[in-house]
Amino acid sequence: MRILGIDPGTGRTGWGVLDKNGGKERMVAYGCFETKANSELVERLELIYKRIGELIDEYKPDEVAVEDLFFATNAKTAMSVGQARGVVLLAGRHKKLPIYSYTPLQVKSAVTGYGKADKKQVELMVVRILGLKETPKPDDAADALAVALTHGSVNSRLKA
Repeated sequence: MRILGIDPGTGRTGWGVLDKNGGKERMVAYGCFETKANSELVERLELIYKRIGELIDEYKPDEVAVEDLFFATNAKTAMSVGQARGVVLLAGRHKKLPIYSYTPLQVKSAVTGYGKADKKQVELMVVRILGLKETPKPDDAADALAVALTHGSVNSRLKA
């Protein structure tokens, strides 16, 4: 099974692609794309939609896993991230892929075993689990790989 993990954001969207065969995950690719801060929101959302579609076409995932929103104290930021997330969901839906959502707590729990783990702990476990030589940069890409690992872990338990 090939999983596309997404850490959505209006400014930066992280992505990671994993292959999961049996109990073993293999990193295929990861990255992050940015939108221009001085662009109109609709232009930024259009770029996110387009890039997610391109990633789906290039890597041909079987499923998409997207990080859910966490509560933010800045309502304006939460709204724009929610809009970016919606565009990601729409792009996956238009490609006829099953889409799954995971909260930051679920991702931290699945990857580190501790729901209140910090970013560095998550990054360290992503490196260990995937046998990487270095931490994926920027951290949005590492977060996206963690979301994909979470889906692979949850999906395995569901099929067991």
